[in-house]
Amino acid sequence: MQQINEEQLGQEHYLLYIYTPFCGTCALAKSMLDKIESVHKQDIFHSMNASLHPEFMQDNEIESVPCLLIKDGNEIKEKIYAFKSIANIYSYLTDYEPSLFSDE
Repeated sequence: MQQINEEQLGQEHYLLYIYTPFCGTCALAKSMLDKIESVHKQDIFHSMNASLHPEFMQDNEIESVPCLLIKDGNEIKEKIYAFKSIANIYSYLTDYEPSLFSDE
């Protein structure tokens, strides 16, 4: 998982994990995302420390952390606040990252 930069924020598609460093629930959510990336052996998610980007948080109406923000087709499609389980996150990946599940 890599920190997102300004150029990447301008892209029309990304999965952005938003957290704060001392949030225990955020650490648990990150471990779920790390496991998914480990299985697929690639970076799937970008990350952002909410504390360092208050304007982004306000502009995008991020209500709490952890948050998995899904941007697709240049618009925010989902803001997931309850990670629940790895299986739950996979349900979003099948919709927004179908290439992870193709044989090619």
